[in-house]
Amino acid sequence: MNKSLITNLIALLVTLAGYFFEQALFFTIGLFALSGAFTNWIAVHMLFEKVPFLYGSGVIPARFEDFKVAIKELMMDQFFTEENIDRFLSGGSGAAISLDLAPVIEKIDLNPAFDDLVEVIEKSSFGAMLAMVGGSEALQPLREPFIEKMKTTVGKISQSEAFTQTLKDQLEQPNVIAGMREKVSEIIDQRLNELTPQLVKEIIQAMIRKHLGWLVVWGGVFGGIIGFIAAVTNNF
Repeated sequence: MNKSLITNLIALLVTLAGYFFEQALFFTIGLFALSGAFTNWIAVHMLFEKVPFLYGSGVIPARFEDFKVAIKELMMDQFFTEENIDRFLSGGSGAAISLDLAPVIEKIDLNPAFDDLVEVIEKSSFGAMLAMVGGSEALQPLREPFIEKMKTTVGKISQSEAFTQTLKDQLEQPNVIAGMREKVSEIIDQRLNELTPQLVKEIIQAMIRKHLGWLVVWGGVFGGIIGFIAAVTNNF
């Protein structure tokens, strides 16, 4: 339901009814209501669209660079401050850091680790003995069991309290937090650079236009009240 359109139509119908049926009271109420509703509607419309010969219209798409800067400043100065990041990392919000590294560990290619282990064995005092039983090829059947065991072991280590505390202490270092803010800033810049005036307009419209529609409704209501007062007082 388009509140702005309905309000303007009602005001227009009241005005026309008052005019054609020669009812001065309804005509005045409708005219004032139409004036209030229409001027508020055109004001809302001018925020998003350029209207010829009306200076200042289309201000949102015209100033979209300023909006982009304001969005970044809001994100960095209010949400991603060093204090907020440190508070989050230290569990100040009431929840300690809990990182599930199992999916990451599962995707890690541990074949190079097995190859390095085989190389170490070949270069050690066991190398000659290994050569007697077929060399490094004799160890290949152990590749998959080794990888599975390594993933299980690393997973257990990553879930230990000592590992979590060490990781938290490292993340809380000032240079790490500063690096995190810099990375967040780069991500925000990258996303904002993808914005166009049209996209900025659509984003802001989606947020506030349905609420701004009430400005038109109340413009019509108060305009009608003023028209009623004007019509009544004019009879005295």
